[in-house]
Amino acid sequence: MLLRYFYDEKLAHASYLIGCQKTGEALVIDASRNIEQYAETAKKEGLQLTAAAETHIHADFVAGSREMADRFGAKMYVSDEGDENWKYQNLDSIDHQLLKDGDTFKIGNLTLEVMHTPGHTPESISFILTDNGGGADRPMGIFTGDFVFVGDVGRPDLLEKAAGYSGTAHEGAKQMFASIQRFKELPDYLQVWPAHGAGSACGKALGAVPSSTVGYEKMFNWAMKFNDEAAFIEALLDGQPEPPKYFAVMKHVNKVGPALLKDTQVPVKATDASALHDWLSQGMVIDTRPAAQFAEKHIAGTINIPFNQSFTNWAGWLVNYEAPLYLLVEDGQLPDVLTALRSIGIDRTAGYMSVQAAVEQSAAWEAYENVDPADIQDAVEKGDIAVLDVRNQTEWDAGHIPGAVHIMLGTLPGRLEEVPQDKPLLAQCGSGVRSAIAASILQANGFKNVKNLSGGFSRWKQDVPQLVK
Repeated sequence: MLLRYFYDEKLAHASYLIGCQKTGEALVIDASRNIEQYAETAKKEGLQLTAAAETHIHADFVAGSREMADRFGAKMYVSDEGDENWKYQNLDSIDHQLLKDGDTFKIGNLTLEVMHTPGHTPESISFILTDNGGGADRPMGIFTGDFVFVGDVGRPDLLEKAAGYSGTAHEGAKQMFASIQRFKELPDYLQVWPAHGAGSACGKALGAVPSSTVGYEKMFNWAMKFNDEAAFIEALLDGQPEPPKYFAVMKHVNKVGPALLKDTQVPVKATDASALHDWLSQGMVIDTRPAAQFAEKHIAGTINIPFNQSFTNWAGWLVNYEAPLYLLVEDGQLPDVLTALRSIGIDRTAGYMSVQAAVEQSAAWEAYENVDPADIQDAVEKGDIAVLDVRNQTEWDAGHIPGAVHIMLGTLPGRLEEVPQDKPLLAQCGSGVRSAIAASILQANGFKNVKNLSGGFSRWKQDVPQLVK
């Protein structure tokens, strides 16, 4: 048997290729839309990608199963659990098998048993793997998807907060408690292979270790320590972070089927900055440079989402899926940026330009200042500058600058009317990273007198502790 682990840091998403080396067949579990990585590994190992399985209808990325079915003729294995709202659609033209609790299927000499593990979503399933080709008659591990993570379990509130299904958070937490009781009955030696790691919004306390065991999780995972259902539900629902706005889009896309990559729009390259005027009137223009470079000089009206580990998350929050998108990118960066955008279904990238050429050619540029707490403390105390805190709710609740206005970054474009307009603005987050994006959004929407707090609230607490509420 062959097992390969793939990890997308921008999505904190893990996927797995398992292959039967005797028969040359391979399955990918929870594939991302970027299926080239699986094709390359399969070719190197002398395997054929014959199957793709999903643990549930994902909300945080575009699944690659249908892409694999189109390109390689891979058979899809997907859940048939949950009610009518959680059934896969448009599978008639695809070789597939619908799965329920207790079902089994084989990939060569490998056997996968289906375990229904609702809680994160109603249709969620896990796959228990046995390597019969190696002579084993007992399973070696379980692919848990978004059910059990290292140190955490899947959040049950996404359907309510992101997809708008009122009242489902409590029911999901109740189902999660029952699923955990079944998990605890599994052999301690089973390896646990989850679909996400630290940084994913699908849980609140995910560990950064890629795998675990059932026994280890039973001993140290906080969610395994509850015997009282009511107490567990309260603990699970408490403190869950805001789900990115794009999660609702992903749920729909993965349920009905995404567009194939071969059919997506190919962005047109511009070489003259005169195109920017039309771009800004038609959609959003993203400058992907580091925040420090953007702050020094950028084209008026553009939004700064630096191409780093957080790029995909903030693009999902801030990009309008229904409008054209335009990119100002570093030379040679476009393919990676497009892969990241397409991983969450942002397919309407209409044009791009070298960001260096654009900034050099355009006369319509502006800047904003990064300021230290000590330099701005007096203005904050006197009320001469308005503070805009763009952190998450839990961060705000733990402490904030007195008098600050709280608007979480991902919701800022839709809440600009709440931003003070009668005085200069100080954008602030935890470290200065999110507030830099906020500063670009504010300037693009007419709030020109903006500063960004260097080091964010962490440094503010250290340098100006007397001004913390």
